[in-house]
Amino acid sequence: MKQNVFDILDGRGFIKQTVFKDDLYKLLGSQSVTFYCGFDPTADSLHIGHFIPLMAASIMQKAGHKPILLVGGGTAMIGDPSNRNDMRQMMTRETIDGFVEKIKPQLARFLSFEGENAAVIVNNADWLCKLNYIEFLRDYGAYLSVNKMLTADCFKTRLEKGLSFLEFNYMPMQAYDFLRLFEDYGCMLEIGGNDQWSNILAGADFIRRVARKDAYALTCTLLETKDGKKMGKTQKGALWLDCNKTTPYEMYQYFRNVDDEEVENCLKLLTYVELDEIKELCAHRDERINNAKKRLAYEVVKLIHGKEHADTAAAQAQAAFEGGASEMPAVEIAGSGETPVIDVMVACKVCASKSEARRLIEGGGVKIDDKKVENVYGKVADYSDGREFVLYKGKKIRLKVTLK
Repeated sequence: MKQNVFDILDGRGFIKQTVFKDDLYKLLGSQSVTFYCGFDPTADSLHIGHFIPLMAASIMQKAGHKPILLVGGGTAMIGDPSNRNDMRQMMTRETIDGFVEKIKPQLARFLSFEGENAAVIVNNADWLCKLNYIEFLRDYGAYLSVNKMLTADCFKTRLEKGLSFLEFNYMPMQAYDFLRLFEDYGCMLEIGGNDQWSNILAGADFIRRVARKDAYALTCTLLETKDGKKMGKTQKGALWLDCNKTTPYEMYQYFRNVDDEEVENCLKLLTYVELDEIKELCAHRDERINNAKKRLAYEVVKLIHGKEHADTAAAQAQAAFEGGASEMPAVEIAGSGETPVIDVMVACKVCASKSEARRLIEGGGVKIDDKKVENVYGKVADYSDGREFVLYKGKKIRLKVTLK
């Protein structure tokens, strides 16, 4: 008997909140369900925080359900107030449209656009930007409770400092998205990150009020560290799915170095590795856990960038930390023996600024070849005789540098 996808998602730790759980469980076990997941194009790339809803959507499609990927070209013009202390920066329609086009290929890596339950990508700008405001208020305003909206978690922080009427319209717009997809595609379920719970729940409730039909909401666990902070932040910022913003090697190294306590959860949420194998990989909390970390890093990069990039990143990491420099990540920069080490660090992008480079040197975290850099004003020639050397930043970054 085919396993219910709800059990698969629950067993891997995806499911955080839902409503009408028993009814949704029966529905997912009895028929192919059309569902959607939304992504606002607030940047020219998705980041690792979008990974979990995409993985949930992928698992659901593999189980026979039909995904709709909604790119929020319309809602991005308003800005989601969820978990914000201030209002989002307004973007032009042209900027948003450009972001949409760059995000679409990233979405396509996770899902199939062929077959009976082929994925569909839609843009809510197609209907929101044509919406007549008076007609919307007359047709749907009576179904939206202001009192209920004001109790939503997504508004709490903003209410303390001032919630604009612009932002207040975000929830009704997202609810209307769900209604349109329900009417046009027969979509019955919205999934997303748990930080979107209020918005997703509002959409399901909106359909039940307007259409008097069943609709469901399901949120996924957020990717967090053991102390409750969001994972995926580095010194350079977010871990982006665009390889030009976060290289496959940087992505590999991030997950190769996650805390021991986080490896099992990441393997369940970010890979297709079977649960029995994950249990075996994570059975020990000694040096053997490194095999689990390597597997995690490899699978994540393979999913995002493909097997070739994953093989290369794994080989580079092995060369950098377990053996010779032939496969080590390499960079060529302009310079000579007289170039200050801090300038080299910035040029190689291991540091965002000279002040950060100075702090690392003062903390004893920088080496050139086997020599620790102890002088913040030191030059390359103080530590290396040649134009090629290995730059070490802490224990996690080793880079082969060639001066030209």
